[in-house]
Amino acid sequence: MGDHMPVHLGSMPMSVRAAIDVAPMQPGDVVMLNDPFRGGTHLPDITLVAPVYVAREGGDVDVSRHPNSRKRVPDFYVASRAHHADVGGAYPGSMGLCREIYQEGVRIPPVKLMRKGEMDRDVLAMLLNNVRTPEEREGDLGAQIAACHTGAERVREVCARYGAERAKRAAADILDYAEELMRAFLERVPVGEYRAEDFLDNDGLSDKSVKIAVRVSIFSPRRVRRQDAGATPLVTVDFNGSDPQVEGSVNAVAAITYSACFYVFRCLLAEDVPAATGLMRPIRVIAPEGTIVNARPPAAVAGGNVETSQRIVDVLLRAMAQAIPDRIPAAASGTMNNLTIGGIDPRTGEPFTYYETIAGGMGARRGKVGVSGVHTHMTNSLNTPAEALEYAYPLRVRTYSLRPDSGGKGKFPGGDSIVREIEVLTDCEVTLLADRRSRGPWGLGGGAEGATGKAMIIRQDGSLESMPGKFSTRLRAGARVRIETPGGGGWGSS
Repeated sequence: MGDHMPVHLGSMPMSVRAAIDVAPMQPGDVVMLNDPFRGGTHLPDITLVAPVYVAREGGDVDVSRHPNSRKRVPDFYVASRAHHADVGGAYPGSMGLCREIYQEGVRIPPVKLMRKGEMDRDVLAMLLNNVRTPEEREGDLGAQIAACHTGAERVREVCARYGAERAKRAAADILDYAEELMRAFLERVPVGEYRAEDFLDNDGLSDKSVKIAVRVSIFSPRRVRRQDAGATPLVTVDFNGSDPQVEGSVNAVAAITYSACFYVFRCLLAEDVPAATGLMRPIRVIAPEGTIVNARPPAAVAGGNVETSQRIVDVLLRAMAQAIPDRIPAAASGTMNNLTIGGIDPRTGEPFTYYETIAGGMGARRGKVGVSGVHTHMTNSLNTPAEALEYAYPLRVRTYSLRPDSGGKGKFPGGDSIVREIEVLTDCEVTLLADRRSRGPWGLGGGAEGATGKAMIIRQDGSLESMPGKFSTRLRAGARVRIETPGGGGWGSS
């Protein structure tokens, strides 16, 4: 996980807190979790959390002599998160149309994967025995452990150079600085209440649309100063009025909703500000329990992380466009177009799972056209190169191009989207989780909607079968899946 993946950044503090709360961490421990209802997001996102103990003098660090080691209170924590291509469940890739979380894959509460520097082989075996690609999962977990180790070493290097107490003060200062920047921005936003709503096409199991509603209340800075500025929010983001949680897998947990809010308000700052939780101190998020934005177990949540998070961003931007119209772009594609493919690789005789998200069009804004063929908002990931895909999997990329005229019309047109067509070279299970098939990404200032997305299956005989935005189907070798993603909304009357 890097600084460029918004859906992970805002929710990471919940995972770290869940790991801290479960049990004291000793030097060399690593806690693993993916439970969406205990700090996680959806099951494929596995988070590792490790403590950092720092000696009080420069030079080599001997954690056994650390004064806090008896109390088991680390000086810092480091964490890494990765989306794993499969964590078991009913569908290859663990992103299918499920009705409850038990169908989506192995659900890991905060447990110690490593104890005092040694791998807990029983925990690892339990996980690897319940996934389709155990060697790949073990390799990815090893990379995450290495990332935590590198992070801990870098923290110790900083502390060895500047001292642990000074490093802690600097960390606290970053949080305070982020809060100050956010407060300074919010004090310039017009006071008022701004409401908006937007919809997911459906939950994948029925045709009923799913509403997300928000009321953003901006309060007077003078009112806040008269009370306790450190405790009173300048902004309340209230999702009351959103639909109840649904039967399908597009439910979002509270961490996802918080993460989307974190992303939107961070984007509104003109300054380049660190991704620190201090940004959210002036902002209160109300996500009613049991709704689409704060689901309760045993709700299925795979699509909440990737699809509902995008719609939460859209509805927040639509509300804020009423307050600061010159700062808000039209809607981007509004979906990650999650494609998962799994089967048996004929070259090895072993199972494989492949997962990718497909870019779309970016919304236009005042003075600038939308960018074409780009990941936006909560995904912000890079594409999978065709050469790498074809080398590693029994798949062939038949088409990868921009989709002409898919951006919304306007004085500043929205960005065009993507056409991606993949041929399967062996019998496969193919799953798509996508949205914006019934409503195109909205425009602003008189701009038109972007084109809606499309999906189809091309059989071996050349026949076409139109598919919904959310489906799972079995394909024979030689069949192709074609995805046409949504374009960005336009800005201004043309």
